[in-house]
Amino acid sequence: MTNYTNYQLPMTNRPPPMSFPPPTEKQARILWVSLTAFAIALLVAILALLVWGLGWVLRLLSPVLWPLAIAGVIAYLLDPVVDFLEQKRKFTRPRAILLVFCAGLLLMGGVLASVVPRLVRETSDLVAAVPGYTRQIQIKVMEWTAKSPWWAKMFPSHAPAPVEAETNTSSAAIGPPVVTSNAPPTIPSEKPKEPAWVKKLTESVVPWLTAMLPRIGTWIVEQLQHVVSWAGFLIGFVMVPVFSYYFLQEKQGIRERWTDYLPVHESKFKQEMVFVLRSINDYLIVFFRGQVLIALCDAVMLTIGFLIMGLNYAVLFGVAAGLLGIVPYLGTIVTIVPALTVAAIQFRDWLHPLEIVAVYSLVHLIEGFVISPKIMGDRVGLHPLTIIVAVLIGTTLLGGILGGILAIPLTAALRVVMFRYVWKKREA
Repeated sequence: MTNYTNYQLPMTNRPPPMSFPPPTEKQARILWVSLTAFAIALLVAILALLVWGLGWVLRLLSPVLWPLAIAGVIAYLLDPVVDFLEQKRKFTRPRAILLVFCAGLLLMGGVLASVVPRLVRETSDLVAAVPGYTRQIQIKVMEWTAKSPWWAKMFPSHAPAPVEAETNTSSAAIGPPVVTSNAPPTIPSEKPKEPAWVKKLTESVVPWLTAMLPRIGTWIVEQLQHVVSWAGFLIGFVMVPVFSYYFLQEKQGIRERWTDYLPVHESKFKQEMVFVLRSINDYLIVFFRGQVLIALCDAVMLTIGFLIMGLNYAVLFGVAAGLLGIVPYLGTIVTIVPALTVAAIQFRDWLHPLEIVAVYSLVHLIEGFVISPKIMGDRVGLHPLTIIVAVLIGTTLLGGILGGILAIPLTAALRVVMFRYVWKKREA
């Protein structure tokens, strides 16, 4: 009897296995380049999505974040003074904080009492004078285009025509009709009709109300939303001293225990995350503490320079440049054009606008070579072009001025991260 248990088909009857030839060197290179490009594009897309999400969160929570940000900046500024009173003068920390708050309120009250009245007066005067300045600029431009042969050659169709005296002969020649005959005027017979106001109401007012009622409801809802948001902002602004007090009071506890609240287990990854967050916090402290003092110095120097020149609205331009100077170069960019315009119209020459440019240049030279090295040193370490690009990106993607303010320390922290992980080999 034949045993079929171990019987197998011959090898010739089996189908040949499917096999692919290995890629050539050129194909492997193209494959890896494609995978690398796809990975880079995916990382860039994820980063862009994260930045967009952060900007959306900042815009949504700006009424809450602005008071916290202002309180944080105040805490950064007052912390050295509180530490000095606590360590050198042996004050308790709550007493030191209250003493610094009282001194700060007195100083702020004196500054406001001396600066704010003139600031308000100059602001109202500038708002009232804007139409006159605009009209004078239009007249000067028209005079220049009328006298400039270059303009007539380049734009012959747009050359201003000579202004002729207006004659209104048509209206003067037409008078009331002259009655030549003595026949009494005929009065046409009028047919009874419905009142005109009824027809006007039915034809125009009712459709207008039908179309406008939804818009009025939408407008009322929007205004209520604005009122609620402004009320929340005012409440948050009132809470700024409270936030600042608790930031200063709980400084030691926050410094010692903030790492316990990170949602990550103890690992090498958590150590690197702590390093990155500490770098961001260090740059926040250095930037805000230094930039506020630098902006204050710029405001004082610009105001003194404008007052020496005799420029109108000198305090307004100086204070505006100082307030906006918390974001680097923003104060100069916003205020230099109005200052040049006012100087040109007020003095009617080319010398004083050049003096305005000289004042701005001198202030920035003193800031760059004297004030900034003394206050900040090289602890931020960013090129001016990098700062400008970071401010533009921050204001565009992260939501207005708050994003522009946060862009500088975040860029500096990113520089530290890149030096640690990308541009330099990590030390053992």
